[in-house]
Amino acid sequence: MNAVMIVLMVLVSIVALFLIIAFFTRKNYIIRSEVVILSTPNKVFDYFKILKNQDQYNKWVMVDPKMKRIFNGTDGTVGFIDAWDGNKKAGAGEQEITNIIEGKIIETEIRFIRPFTSVANAKMEVIPINENDSKVIWTMESKMAFPMNIMISMIEKMLLKDMDESLSNLKKILENNT
Repeated sequence: MNAVMIVLMVLVSIVALFLIIAFFTRKNYIIRSEVVILSTPNKVFDYFKILKNQDQYNKWVMVDPKMKRIFNGTDGTVGFIDAWDGNKKAGAGEQEITNIIEGKIIETEIRFIRPFTSVANAKMEVIPINENDSKVIWTMESKMAFPMNIMISMIEKMLLKDMDESLSNLKKILENNT
């Protein structure tokens, strides 16, 4: 009986420690990735403002080529929605264009349904380096609910790696089509 109580106390202590750490861990995150693309700012912006083009460069869209997609509205304009329902890796959700500053910025709201419910805001911005070269900055911000926020650092690293890979894909596409 003493051994069972000791094991139970250890388990309760571990769970309590986990919850205490999560309580003091931040819940919001902002991730930023950038790449220089040897292509004109207008060409770069005109390509990434079309959400359907993410099929060619966005790692998250590419994880399930057979996912069901529903498009609502005119792509590249405010209000366009790209909804998906895919495999375990892709999950389900929708991305809506919420703001466009023509030639510079596109902002979207990403509403995840599965594997977990969450909302993220993303922004892609093109900054001219000169008339033939561009810097693309992609930011994403969201929050994680307690107690899952204890994994925020791990999630940030994973998302940044995927964003870097996606921007590398974007760079290859646009530089090969120049």
